[in-house]
Amino acid sequence: MPVRSRSQPSWSHAADAEPLAEVAHRGFTLVELLIALTLMSILAAVAIPNMGIGRHQAEAAMQTLGSDLLAAQRMAITRQHDIIVEFDVDQRTIHIVDDANDDGTHQSDEHESSHSLGDGVAFGHGGASSDPIGSGPITFRQRTDGHPSVTFHRDGSASEAGGIYVQSARDLAAGSAEGARLLIVDRATGRASWFRYSGGAWRRGF
Repeated sequence: MPVRSRSQPSWSHAADAEPLAEVAHRGFTLVELLIALTLMSILAAVAIPNMGIGRHQAEAAMQTLGSDLLAAQRMAITRQHDIIVEFDVDQRTIHIVDDANDDGTHQSDEHESSHSLGDGVAFGHGGASSDPIGSGPITFRQRTDGHPSVTFHRDGSASEAGGIYVQSARDLAAGSAEGARLLIVDRATGRASWFRYSGGAWRRGF
């Protein structure tokens, strides 16, 4: 009886190899690419705003604080009596007191307005070295209501020269010098000069 040779089915390896090759070379689908791009966008949205945010917060607080000091000085000139600016370090707030009787104290019947430094900002300079004006966070020696303060007189002058340090609360807590800012009030003119900490030194301007 003739013996028939057994032959392998023609599809056994070739049919299996083709799908594997297709899987290996098909790459990413459009849906997979879109998912990957979406995840990258989410990560970037979280990470990028945190880069330098403390510096911008401190700059904004310094500008607002400078405007408040200028307004207090102008009030003293316009109303022809003293205006006291108190710095509440713990509450991150300044109080502007209308010292109508020029007695250097805050009476209960004298008008007061309060302004916060803003979210995420505090008085201080973290790891930044102190300016010759003093170590801060507020260098004025005068005290009003238990807080360091400066008085603007009717001629626009200040009661003393002094400095106010501001920085983001996060950088301050970390002991970083990043984003530290300083306002220095001149006694004779009452004007405030702005400084930023850069390269290990205080430099005028933003």
